[in-house]
Amino acid sequence: MKIICNKNDLLKGVNISLKAVPVRTTMSILECILIDASEGEIKLIANDMELGIETKIEGEITEPGRIAINAKFFAEYVRKLPDNEVTIETDSNYNVTITCESTVLKKPGRSGEDFSYLPYIEKESSITVSQFTLKEIIRQTIFSIGDNESNKIMTGELFEVKDNILKVVSLDRYRVSIRNVELSSNYDPISVIVPGKTLGEISKILSGETDKEVEVFFSTNHIVFEFENTVVVSRLIDGEYFKINQMLSKEHNTKISVNTRELVNCLDRAMLLIRDGNKKPVILDIKDGRMNISIVCMEDFNQDIEIEKEGQDIKIGFDPKFLIDALRVIDDENVSLYFMNSKAPCTIKDEEGSYIYLILPVNY
Repeated sequence: MKIICNKNDLLKGVNISLKAVPVRTTMSILECILIDASEGEIKLIANDMELGIETKIEGEITEPGRIAINAKFFAEYVRKLPDNEVTIETDSNYNVTITCESTVLKKPGRSGEDFSYLPYIEKESSITVSQFTLKEIIRQTIFSIGDNESNKIMTGELFEVKDNILKVVSLDRYRVSIRNVELSSNYDPISVIVPGKTLGEISKILSGETDKEVEVFFSTNHIVFEFENTVVVSRLIDGEYFKINQMLSKEHNTKISVNTRELVNCLDRAMLLIRDGNKKPVILDIKDGRMNISIVCMEDFNQDIEIEKEGQDIKIGFDPKFLIDALRVIDDENVSLYFMNSKAPCTIKDEEGSYIYLILPVNY
């Protein structure tokens, strides 16, 4: 094999495919990136058997072929090359020569025949969204994915399509995040659980442009994302997702409207007083026209914030991090919080229901 490509194009492709290289594995071939130039295109492929990524880069193929090379080393080395053309060639013994300007590296590679290609997926149904929309959906929900491997469903997000609405849900033991997005067309019903790891890596790759689209294909066991020159294939999480609608209540005894940025800044200041391992709650004391935010620890903190209130007074405690996580991904200038009582979850949502966040209170 012999290919010639621009260093920056190569590095971009390597960085994309690197996201599917496992940190730890007993199969050494999975620690490699496959360079496949056997079919008239230069493809970089990585696959950890749960998540697989294939991306194409521009370049000239002088001799077709394929080679697998250690991904971590390859990425580090390409990153340090001069910004010029890079030539990669191999011999019959799978030795790799990488040349850029006067820099020449010779390194053993591995046969491409040993590599696990991305599985062929029977694409049963699909939806189309903009890169911006998908990136935003992930940003606004992924923070509440659970990290408890004993309940794997919590480590993923529900993707549910009904007519022209895509609902994305994540939850852990203390909060729920929901985003509802209107699609440009009607689709048949779909309901799958996508691993959080997959969505995190997808978010890093997406450019987030509104005029660039992502096609999302679904099958029984896999989900496929296709955009620009990249294909991402991921296994789905088996199981039935939680009955989210049963957790939502339209009833409330107290509603407040508050400036989002002011509330976040106040909570940030309160967080500075919390020492590691000392999970003191932030206490919201809500009365007509104001909300007092306080935290009691070695240094007392309190601040009054102006609010608009409907309903009863209430005093309630929360883990401040959970409030901040939700508020930071809300772009509205003002946000509405709904309360039933001091023991029931707080609901943060807009009038249209495009976002809904439920946060459990804590004792104070």
